[in-house]
Amino acid sequence: MASSVKLPVVVISGLSGSGKSTALNVFEDLGYFCVDGLPASLMPKLVSLFEGQGANRYRGLALGMDMRQAGFDSGWQPAMEELRAAGNLPQIVFIEAATQEIMRRYATTRRPHPFEAEGYGLGEAVEEERRRMAPLRDAADLVMDTTDFSIHDLRRQLQDKWKFLEGKGPSMKVHIMSFGFKYGIPTESDLLFDLRFLPNPYFEPALKPLSGQDKSIVEYVLDSKEGRVFLPKLEAFLQDLIPMYAKEGRYRLTISLGCTGGRHRSVATAEAVFDTLRKAGYTVSLEHRHIEKG
Repeated sequence: MASSVKLPVVVISGLSGSGKSTALNVFEDLGYFCVDGLPASLMPKLVSLFEGQGANRYRGLALGMDMRQAGFDSGWQPAMEELRAAGNLPQIVFIEAATQEIMRRYATTRRPHPFEAEGYGLGEAVEEERRRMAPLRDAADLVMDTTDFSIHDLRRQLQDKWKFLEGKGPSMKVHIMSFGFKYGIPTESDLLFDLRFLPNPYFEPALKPLSGQDKSIVEYVLDSKEGRVFLPKLEAFLQDLIPMYAKEGRYRLTISLGCTGGRHRSVATAEAVFDTLRKAGYTVSLEHRHIEKG
């Protein structure tokens, strides 16, 4: 008798030059059967075939799809709806990067952007693709900005985040991120909080080498007068706000917490918020984007 358990189906998409091929390779290494360049209309048929032929050999199916396939912008949503109607719970991973970084990568590889064939210059092509891909980005379960990533960084981050997401249903995912303003605001932020009003351990010689993951930093930042007032209000605000986003059908919410260098105040606060939301039953992940730089 056939199993009623559906194997994971992952759609890998995003901007050309952002690292989608590397992401697909990560899933292949994780034991997924990978197909790149599949027309969206064929996705339900392939998933049905895979469940009959490859279910015992692979952990799941990873499909690389983007604007290179004709009709992708209008076809991906009906295909996803057809899969869900059949009992599958496909998840979308969207890979992106800053326009200047994508242009740099194309200049390095000396390959044309797919949209340049439509008469766009390289910068215009990247922005046009970003515009057309916006609906898919909004529907994604996981958005990754690879602007500051090496290939190895992307592999590590994707493996860590997918271990968290794998097997979870379509409920909204909350991603908590600490960062440093001096390195730039994460483009995937939905909510952003500036924590530079909290006491800064950077100016304490004994504390400067430590990070917000160390107890002494947590006490310095969050047990301060400002921290004791701010943190409970922030956590209560988020627990009131998150259900409202979920009610509106959001797939994910990225909450970014920033300080100057992304090593002390933002890390300590992000750890505390992550712990509170996890204990409250939310599907939540944590990333410290600039902890090593700070």
